[in-house]
Amino acid sequence: MPRPQSGAPPLQGIKVVDFSRVIAGPLCTQVLADMGAEVIKIENPETGDDTRRMAEPGAAGESHFFLAFNRNKKSLALDIRTPEGKEIVFDLLAGADVVVENFRVGVMKRFGFDYAALAERFPQLVYLSVSAYGQDGPMADRPGFDPVMQAEFGMMSLTGEPDGQPLRHPLSLIDTMTALYAAASVNAALLARRETGRGQYVELALADVAVAALGNAGLYYLCSGAPPPRTGNSHMTSTPTNLFETADGPLYMALGTDRLFGQLCRDVLDRPDLPQDPRFASPAARLANRPALFAILDSIFKGHPRAYWLAKMRHLPAGPVRTIAEALESEEVAHRGMVRHIEHVTAGPIRILGSPIRFSDTPVRVDAAPPPLHGGDTDAVLRGLGYDDARIAALRASGTLGKS
Repeated sequence: MPRPQSGAPPLQGIKVVDFSRVIAGPLCTQVLADMGAEVIKIENPETGDDTRRMAEPGAAGESHFFLAFNRNKKSLALDIRTPEGKEIVFDLLAGADVVVENFRVGVMKRFGFDYAALAERFPQLVYLSVSAYGQDGPMADRPGFDPVMQAEFGMMSLTGEPDGQPLRHPLSLIDTMTALYAAASVNAALLARRETGRGQYVELALADVAVAALGNAGLYYLCSGAPPPRTGNSHMTSTPTNLFETADGPLYMALGTDRLFGQLCRDVLDRPDLPQDPRFASPAARLANRPALFAILDSIFKGHPRAYWLAKMRHLPAGPVRTIAEALESEEVAHRGMVRHIEHVTAGPIRILGSPIRFSDTPVRVDAAPPPLHGGDTDAVLRGLGYDDARIAALRASGTLGKS
């Protein structure tokens, strides 16, 4: 049994001023908020985060897209273009540890909130900028979104059937990986600040992450001079790795090593002869003779239902091909707490995805607060800065703040 958690969340006491929107920035700050940071999300007073009003489904007018990336935050609806709005930002930054922004290059400078303008006045700040193509370079002025990055930097060329068109991945993998790199970088910069006493500028570009994400596929090209082939549900080298049809539904397995292939043949298929066959005796041989191997495996797997095979393959990396509904309603997801029940201010009880992070002594905060209403924390944040009700009312009347 795990021992009871006794510590506070690991980033308790860290304050983040968050100018970001859509996915990469908000997911980064959600990870920081889960770890205990106070995240104050600065939103346009009229429209808020661009994703709040995206297509249904949602909850009480908030889109599923917004709900996915904004739990455990406070929302401050503020026009940062006005002199009064700028003053509020400066008051926030005086007590802040981290700034996160993902505007197009030059926008924060135009507002007067770029790192160069803030570093001397607020030397404690860790300042994270996330952009599409980087702060400099031949495409720095361009906007960019995840699927375009998948197209431009090779990921889409790897996806799809060998004789079909390239396909984008439906999930925003580059945004997600950028957010995780960003959260790790912010934590590292906070750790470095303990030694230096100063914050620093951290830059991430979706384009750079898209290149880094190529991983072994990128090294395939750099080592051989040729791009890896598109292989559909299989793998560029690992064999047998593929989807296989059973008597009543598909399963997927990834068994690219000699050890795993041998276990499959001996323990599951009752075909100990296959690893001895020269066509299948090594990873390179199995790759060269993949059609013949897959034909043999297909004929065997179709002889029994999926449950029969998966029971025999429990010690191997193999599993059923599930829908999202089947996955999220599964016993193992429930056991790991990866779908959480929370109480939304206007929608009532809703379900959200949990955090995958587990600390033995310092818990993450997945249940503390639902994604905030637009501007729902404006008054509380300003009162925390020492603003009285009359001043808040005057700021609201001037249009600097969103409606209460």
